[in-house]
Amino acid sequence: MADPSSYRPKPGQIPDSPGVYKFRDEHRRVIYVGKAKSLRQRLANYFQDLAGLHPRTRTMVTTAASVEWTVVSTEVEALQLEYSWIKEFDPRFNVKYRDDKSYPYLAVTMNEEFPRVQVMRGHKRKGVRYFGPYGHAWAIRDTVDLLLRVFPVRTCSAGVFKNAVRTGRPCLLGYIGKCSAPCVERVSADEHRDLAEEFCDFMAGRTGTYIRRLEKQMTDAAEEMEYERAGRLRDDIEALKKAMEKSAVVLADATDADLIAVAEDELEAAVQIFHVRGGRVRGQRGWVTDKVEAVTTGDLVEHALQQLYGEETGDSVPKEVLVPALPELAETVQEWLTERRGSNVSLRIPQRGDKKALMETVRRNAQQSLVLHKTKRASDLTTRSRALEEIAEALELDSAPLRIECYDISHLQGDDVVASMVVFEDGLQRKSEYRRFQIKGFEGQDDVRSMHEVITRRFRRYIAEKEKTGEWADGENALTEDDGRPKRFAYPPQLVVVDGGQPQVAAAKRALDELGIDDIAVCGLAKRLEEVWLPDDDNPVVLPRTSEGLYLLQRVRDEAHRFAITYQRVKRAKRFRSGPLDDVPGLGETRKQALIKHFGSVKKLRSATIDQICEVPGIGRKTAEMIAVALAQAAPAAPAVNTATGEIMEDEEDGAPETTASSPEEPVTAGASDKRRGQET
Repeated sequence: MADPSSYRPKPGQIPDSPGVYKFRDEHRRVIYVGKAKSLRQRLANYFQDLAGLHPRTRTMVTTAASVEWTVVSTEVEALQLEYSWIKEFDPRFNVKYRDDKSYPYLAVTMNEEFPRVQVMRGHKRKGVRYFGPYGHAWAIRDTVDLLLRVFPVRTCSAGVFKNAVRTGRPCLLGYIGKCSAPCVERVSADEHRDLAEEFCDFMAGRTGTYIRRLEKQMTDAAEEMEYERAGRLRDDIEALKKAMEKSAVVLADATDADLIAVAEDELEAAVQIFHVRGGRVRGQRGWVTDKVEAVTTGDLVEHALQQLYGEETGDSVPKEVLVPALPELAETVQEWLTERRGSNVSLRIPQRGDKKALMETVRRNAQQSLVLHKTKRASDLTTRSRALEEIAEALELDSAPLRIECYDISHLQGDDVVASMVVFEDGLQRKSEYRRFQIKGFEGQDDVRSMHEVITRRFRRYIAEKEKTGEWADGENALTEDDGRPKRFAYPPQLVVVDGGQPQVAAAKRALDELGIDDIAVCGLAKRLEEVWLPDDDNPVVLPRTSEGLYLLQRVRDEAHRFAITYQRVKRAKRFRSGPLDDVPGLGETRKQALIKHFGSVKKLRSATIDQICEVPGIGRKTAEMIAVALAQAAPAAPAVNTATGEIMEDEEDGAPETTASSPEEPVTAGASDKRRGQET
């Protein structure tokens, strides 16, 4: 590990001008490339106190052994040079998007004498028109099959074409009218090229003019009583419309645009791109990357734009690029895109209308892509085994923690304080073992006391189950109920993870010590910097950025966070819905609903007489009297108010802002199915 001060440039040595810089390690390998509007100001940020640097930046500067830079005249040149160097050196600490597949394109080889329509993958070739990318090759072939009826362009390989020229006989497509057969000179090279140009125009989105022209030709043929020709034109129009239906209109103004969305967490990010041409989605692709450097959403967008358009020119760069966040040097990036297109390019965040709605669709695709990537990664047995081994090594455990329990505290500004316990066994979720807790020992917001109470209650139950079985006297049967199901707290974990830093870890350890439990390891995962804290240790354990163990701990922590918030939302919604009828003994949900249905509201029920209440089916006089007394004693309920906006939420269940102990500012969503998952203790 190098000391950054050993290779820090001397004061005044770094120029105060735009440029690109490279960090190299002791073997002279480039490990990081960056650009700056001012090299002096940017590089000074890397040579401050290590404690003030982001952990990923700290790792980079201590891995490096030297730094060098190149001065350029403009920020656009810096952007271009940065892209070139990243592509050339492949630095380990730069964000590198990786395709989860090689996307197929519909390609037209306009650089050949007789252009050919085909499916292509890999690097783009000069002189070839590309459309896409598509999710599947069969989608391209279906589209081409429909269009060949109208645009009979050559699709055969060079070998088949040469054989047809030699024998003087076209292939099958030539006989059935789906190829104009230039190989046997049915059309000239110029006529065939015109067909290929029309095919490209149609695929580029200029569909309306061509279809209207065919419709006029069909009408003229019918008027001239050339019914066979009119019938062929009708079938051609239907084929073109069917091909157009495969990509629905998403932007009514026939916009050419690329929409880029990002879904990210602390460790990884997924990018999705929708290519819209002529108002229709013509292609889609996506990337996933490890966040090996400290990056913002704007930085991720900038890296995506570099990879997407670094090799593109002309119409391949659309007029509009819509993004979720602008890069730091947005004007520079926009100028760079304009240079590559050869005309103005708009780089902006959609604010309203169809474009914003489509951006939300792209964002959901990015989120699903990230979830799918994580699911695939977590389901791999070898990866899970390596993750558990890395955790055991980092925390100095005697063996891999086959059962991990994680705890999180959630509350709404100190109200409805709850906790969650999630269980991972062999690196996989064990949802039947999830538990949820209400904090009963005190009122108000105190995350440390809450964590101490939850750990105490959970392991007190564990000790009670252990005493019942006489130190597992009956072997495996002692861990299960009579029906074979596991007892609620019979299985002890090898590792307890708490969502938080030193205070939460100390509270959990103190709870275990008070119960006399000394064979269960404890650690905490702090969300902001992903640091692992151990009891009685002033310095955190920093797992490598690419560690599968860190990835598993993060998944466990995030699941506990999600499960706690779900329960907290349920409690909050139930509190908002509570009313004076809840205090009437023996009045169940069915009869409460019957009362509200009969009178229309609690306000009208409050003004009703006892005799009128008795008219409701199932309500006797004694119950009616208790209802009247309860309503008379209860003051009219004040409406629920969103404390952040002042909005009245009388009819809403989930409209209030949420906070949790670990991340009070984080927006949260949770599914209704979580209300039935886990057990309350």
